Amino acid sequence: MVVDGATPGLEISEPEIQKQLDRRKPGQSDVSTPRKEPDIVNMLSGVFQGKTTGTPILMILYNKDADPSAYDEIRKLYRPGHADFTYLQKYGTRDWRGSGRASGRETAGRVAAGTIARKLLAGRGVSVLAYTVRAGGISCESFDPDIIEQNPMRACDAAAAERMTARVAQLKEAEDSMGGIVECRVRGVQPGLGEPVFDKLDAELAHAMLSVGSVKGIEFGAGFRVADMSGSEHNDEMDADGFLTNNAGGIIGGISTGNEIIFRVAVKPTSSIARAQKTVDLDGLERVIRTEGRHDACICPRIVPVVEAMTCLVLEDHYKRQAAMHS
Repeated sequence: MVVDGATPGLEISEPEIQKQLDRRKPGQSDVSTPRKEPDIVNMLSGVFQGKTTGTPILMILYNKDADPSAYDEIRKLYRPGHADFTYLQKYGTRDWRGSGRASGRETAGRVAAGTIARKLLAGRGVSVLAYTVRAGGISCESFDPDIIEQNPMRACDAAAAERMTARVAQLKEAEDSMGGIVECRVRGVQPGLGEPVFDKLDAELAHAMLSVGSVKGIEFGAGFRVADMSGSEHNDEMDADGFLTNNAGGIIGGISTGNEIIFRVAVKPTSSIARAQKTVDLDGLERVIRTEGRHDACICPRIVPVVEAMTCLVLEDHYKRQAAMHS
């Protein structure tokens, strides 16, 4: 991955980036794939004597546990839920050894890059926290930030996390998978970030989140509940101390209000499941497919650091745009 635009003089090290990559890497628990990828990052340029130089930062990590042979039997079949069909329609060819560019593997680069943006934001007093709030039909009923990294689902409610984990075990036994919802909270963002029309802050965050392969939806603040609210219920009234509510999720008119930014993303169930499904082959003949291999039963825990990383990248870009406008 190549990161351009990092402020020169920022202290950054491989261990800092490795810490975030370790949160995303496979093999962390029974919830995620058993594949063991160390995801060791190497910084090759853009950093000198522990500080960014202002030139592009090049980082690389290598696959150590890839097994293309697992796909030999299904290389001529379209996998339901995967981009096999659409990639072939677009390019006329596809990399059947996994998913190529459509693989969740590419999110490692996002996390590495986002760590640099996170460090820059921390210097601005901004913090970004994501976690699972719903998975397998089970919702968190409380919020405890201290237990998020203490359970395999990265859920904010310990009791709900136990039920989610049990649900994962049931679905794995049934050769199936489950989806969920990841919430993100951003604190410390100054008011005024975002552009008024096409590059609204919420639009750019949505663009970033929906660019992650397994994300199928996003909502801010009160989200889709606004459809059932009256104006008087939804409007965030103000007094001398600021906003009284935060139904807007910290963004109004595409511009940050200074309130906490809150949004949620819908994460689809893992497409690769061992359960038999109907499909067709490259010749259009009807077939039955079973996607064997080492796959996540639920993507939510490993997508949490990806959501945080993409949020950091968008916010740091907007801080730089705002500074340029006032320079």
